Parts: sequence; C-alpha cells; structure tokens
Amino acid sequence: MPQATATVADPADESSPGLPADGRGAAAGSDFAPLLRVVRDQGLLERRTDRYVLGIAFNLAALGATITGFVLLGDTWWSLLLTLPLAVLWTRTAFVAHDAGHAQISGDRRTSRLIGLLHANLLLGMNEAWWNDKHVRHHANPNHIDKDPDVGVGALVWTQKQAAQREGFARWLTRNQARLFFPMLLLEGIALKIYGFQFLRRQPLRERAVSALLLTTHFVLYATLLLSTLSPGKAIVFALVLHALFGLHLGMAFAPNHKGMEMPDPDGERWGHLQRQVLTSRNVRGAVLTDWFLGGLNYQIEHHLFPSMPRPNLRLAQPLVKAHCSRIGMPYAETGLIESYRQALSHMHEVGEPLRQRGPRGT
Repeated sequence: MPQATATVADPADESSPGLPADGRGAAAGSDFAPLLRVVRDQGLLERRTDRYVLGIAFNLAALGATITGFVLLGDTWWSLLLTLPLAVLWTRTAFVAHDAGHAQISGDRRTSRLIGLLHANLLLGMNEAWWNDKHVRHHANPNHIDKDPDVGVGALVWTQKQAAQREGFARWLTRNQARLFFPMLLLEGIALKIYGFQFLRRQPLRERAVSALLLTTHFVLYATLLLSTLSPGKAIVFALVLHALFGLHLGMAFAPNHKGMEMPDPDGERWGHLQRQVLTSRNVRGAVLTDWFLGGLNYQIEHHLFPSMPRPNLRLAQPLVKAHCSRIGMPYAETGLIESYRQALSHMHEVGEPLRQRGPRGT
C-alpha cells in the first residue's frame, strides 16, 4: 500500500513513487502515448502556482471575514445563516487539500504535504494522510471492486453481489439506498473526521504526532470559537448544521464522477491506463458555475488521466481528450449535472432491486 503521505501518481510523471505497475507502460506506448505528447507539448501539465496562490488567498480571506461576522453577530440564532457560506468555503478548502494531494499546486512533496496539512487537518479537522491513502488506491484502479476503496462495502454497496450478502438493517439500507443517498450525505462531514482520527494509528509515529497535533488544534480552536460566541445549545446546532451542509456539498461534488459507470471485471483482462480511466469516469457539462461548484471535478476524465494537471488546465485539456477518444473509438461519457445524479441514483437503485423483489428476509 502506498505511503499515506505520497501524492497521487500521474502516468505523465515517471518518477512518481505511487505509480501503478503498468502506469509507466501507459506513458510509453499504446493509445495513451499520443494524447500525452499533445497535452505535454501544449504545456498543460505545467503548474499554475499563481492561480492557486490567488485562489487560496481569496478563500482564506473569505473564511476570515465570515468568522468575523459570526463573532460580531454574537449569541443569536441568526448565526445559523452563516453555516451556508461557511460550508461552501470549507468545501473550497477541501478542494485545495485534494489538489495538493495530487501535486497540482507544487511539484515539491514537502510543500504539497504542508498545504494539505494546513487545509485539511488544521482548517477542516480532516486527516490528509487518510484521504491520500484512500485516494491513491482509487486513482490506480477506479471502480475496481477489489482494489478501489470507493466501491467497497460500506454504508452503501455498488454491485448486486455485494447486496446479496447484506443482513438486518444493512439489508434494508441497501434496498432503499438510492432514496437515502442524499440524506446520508448530511452525515458525511462528521464521518470524514472520524475516519481521519481512526487512521492515526496506521501512520508512522512522527507523521501521527504532526497529524494528531493539527487535528486536535482544529477542534480546540473550533470549540472555543463556538462556545465563546454562542450558548452551548446554539453551538451544538450550529456545528451540526454546518457539518451537514459541508458533507452534502462535498458529496454532491464527488457523486457524479464514477457511480453508474463501467466496473472492470476483477477476473477479466487488465485494462490499459486510457481505458481504465476513461470508461470508469463521467464528465459533467457546464460553464463557470459548474466548474466552481464541483471544484473542477466535473472534468473527471481529464483529472483521472492526468492527476497532477492543475485544476485550471483541465477544461483546456478536455477538447484534446475528447477528440482523441473519438479518433480511437473510445466511449467518452459526458452529461449534465442533474442527469449525472439520475444515472448514479439509478445504479444504486438497480443494485438493491433483487432485495426488493425477495422481501425483507429474502423470501
């Protein structure tokens, strides 16, 4: 398993330590090589540090202004109105941590990890090491039932084979998982923090100490801010609403990416890099607002083909990737935002269909 601190590998970078076994081959030949050459020749793999500096500075300033407004409002229920902009800004912060984990902001691993630690651990209370460990495995084998943790058995399941093994409450959950998906996202903000704390015991001692210190600092500062401004009851409600909106926004940004797309046969032929990343990913059409709302993840195909490509360059790479897929006869999935959710929910509904037919106890 890759080190928790490793950035997500890019087949365009043959020095990447987390590169999948066939990643270097994908960069050297087959269907991916011509596309890689075009993208590299156009400078789309070069980092856009200036754009990230401005984006990070704006996000931090907006966070500071919102927190200042929260303090000035004082002990009032009107403070709940600030949970929405704070949830949006928290999600922007998570996008920065995500991009840092992909080495999109800086080619220096220490710099990337520092940015990730500050944005994930300190500002959000999420363990960037847990996220990177999980995300490296996802990018190496997206939608692979045995290798991608995002399609493993959890609160939700993604194949009828997984569904058939569910019992008790989990079986009821699977039967209804499509209609419960968005309500369950309201718990995701809290769940992400719990997973991060659980991951601490798997980190090397020095990394664990740094991660734990920053996570603890986040919670101390967060609790102090809430309890020094609001009464305990209002503080609890504020925290719950903020985390619910944060989880919903973050989940809505990641949900359209792979759910309902191709899932490689674990016993079948191993796919090459281009096939593995394109067939399992879905792009979401839109303009500036869609790019902003989804944090650039609406260009999921391009992001998976070139994980270290800076977010601002993904939209520039899309016509090149789309044209290349057309030339070689590779399906390229692209849809609107609402339709992407419909397709994802339809897949979850189909997974639970046999359980609905058999009844609550398989009768």
